[in-house]
Amino acid sequence: MALHDRPTLRRLIYATTFESGGVLMSTALLLLMADTTAGGSLAFSILASTVAMLWNLAFNAMFEAWESRQTTRGRSFARRTAHALLFEAGLVLMLLPLTAWWFSVNLLTALAYEGVLIVAFLIYTWAFTFAFDRLFGLPASAR
Repeated sequence: MALHDRPTLRRLIYATTFESGGVLMSTALLLLMADTTAGGSLAFSILASTVAMLWNLAFNAMFEAWESRQTTRGRSFARRTAHALLFEAGLVLMLLPLTAWWFSVNLLTALAYEGVLIVAFLIYTWAFTFAFDRLFGLPASAR
């Protein structure tokens, strides 16, 4: 049975590989932006990744349920873009207070940090999802 026919396994592999790359990227970016150590940046990135992974699993299940009810199949540029934007918006709502607390900054500074991470992750999310779909095939909801 192909991975695209096993949605739970597909989502789990997607989430874990996505978050691994995301931890590396966000650790480096936070180290450049925030007054923190490499360990502090890495620890926050792992914490944020845990939140993001749980959100990723929930969001992709909801997105694929919505997607399976659409008459147009496939993942167009617009659909991939909507996926990335909606995912990131939900994640920012969850992470903004945590970012401000962790780095002992006000919400505006935390939003600036998040802004850089949002742009980086929007590009990363779109590219990663495209590459993942090319490697493993589209899920049943998009075929």
